[in-house]
Amino acid sequence: MKELVAQQRQFFNSHTTKDVSFRIKQLTSLEDVLNDNIELLDRAVFNDFKKSSFENYMTEIGIVLYDIKQAKKKLTRWSSKQRVKTNLGNFPAKSYIIPEPLGVTLIISSWNYPYQLSLAPMVAAIAAGNTIILKPSEISSQTSGVMASILNEAFNPNFLKVIQGGVQETTELLKQKFDKIFFTGSTTVGKIIYKAAAEYLTPVTLELGGKSPVIITKDANIKMAAKRIVWGKFLNAGQTCIAPDYLYVDAQISETLLKALTKEIEKARYSFENDNYVQIINERNFDRLAALLDPSKIYCGGHTDKAQRYIAPTLLHTISFDDKIMQEEIFGPILPVLTFTDLNQAVKNVQLLPKPLSCYVFTSSDQVKNKIIKEISFGGGAINDTIMHISNPNLPFGGVGSSGFGSYHGQAGFNCFSNFKSLLDKPTWYESSLKYAPYTQRKLAIIKKLLKNQ
Repeated sequence: MKELVAQQRQFFNSHTTKDVSFRIKQLTSLEDVLNDNIELLDRAVFNDFKKSSFENYMTEIGIVLYDIKQAKKKLTRWSSKQRVKTNLGNFPAKSYIIPEPLGVTLIISSWNYPYQLSLAPMVAAIAAGNTIILKPSEISSQTSGVMASILNEAFNPNFLKVIQGGVQETTELLKQKFDKIFFTGSTTVGKIIYKAAAEYLTPVTLELGGKSPVIITKDANIKMAAKRIVWGKFLNAGQTCIAPDYLYVDAQISETLLKALTKEIEKARYSFENDNYVQIINERNFDRLAALLDPSKIYCGGHTDKAQRYIAPTLLHTISFDDKIMQEEIFGPILPVLTFTDLNQAVKNVQLLPKPLSCYVFTSSDQVKNKIIKEISFGGGAINDTIMHISNPNLPFGGVGSSGFGSYHGQAGFNCFSNFKSLLDKPTWYESSLKYAPYTQRKLAIIKKLLKNQ
């Protein structure tokens, strides 16, 4: 690990990666690798999850390819020196902001969307001009293996290297000095990453999780709410960091909504055979999720098959914040439904929980929409939809508080892996005497006027 980091640092210090044409060439190579190996990538993710090629493209590969296309198109502008206004106190001079790559970067990704969560940050790191060590999750072993195989063959390890392994390998990596660490995963592991990074004052982006609420008011379009909530929740069998974690619905429409949700679940006909559902990633997570199923509170679903690592899309009702399922992020196909009679109190109850990665509200009221946006702190979200904010590259994606910090996607990803160097460029043909001794009241009056008016 130490030797690899040293070699990447040496390569970075050659300034090769600072050339925009080099970055575009690497992005093109990544694009070609993905397109040339799509069947291999499909097969690996199917072996890990039973995820179909349709969902693999829609939720993973297609998103990464779109990121690459956007980065190649806009990279010259993103990386250009930016002229900014110069204040009167520095007349005559020019001022610039110059984006520069941070250096040797480490990306540690999660298992739930193994391609997207590994490669999307990598696209941003390449675009910004860094070298990259990628450590994909060992939990999704088939996809990690295929990424290591195709990427390590296609790229110079001094520029990009995929390291496989588990806790031991990650621990050794974290002992090294990096210029940036990007981590996607649990809050618990995020704290470990943050602590290790502090040893070298390494900047960190943490993409974590949390209990993302969906607030539904009585004036919502219930039919559309049910359709969009069911799709967002049970996509990837709920193993999505921004999936709706629980519904908080006005008591007057709770039964109507539950029936509409059940109808949408039945209509979707979720199954492996229909290519629209996936397995729980492993037995440990299956057992954890199965333990959250209280038979007395199941409204629909609840069927499990450990041999297949299958848990049916499940709705739970008569849930309170004291229930076990409300004590941790679910990260699976179980959706608890809570009710409220007072929206003000409902908002206060959400505020008492750790800040979520996402928040969704279904309402036809601008007043309610604005209230939720103003009073609840969250990383990102949507009005009258779920999950889809992640598909817009113009919206930075990231958390707040215990759901993480830092953001990426689109230009925000480029910024995430860049330092913005500030530069004042001053000529030598003139110099004001204001800042030099002797200090006089006249000079002070001029300085005050300059500071007041600039």
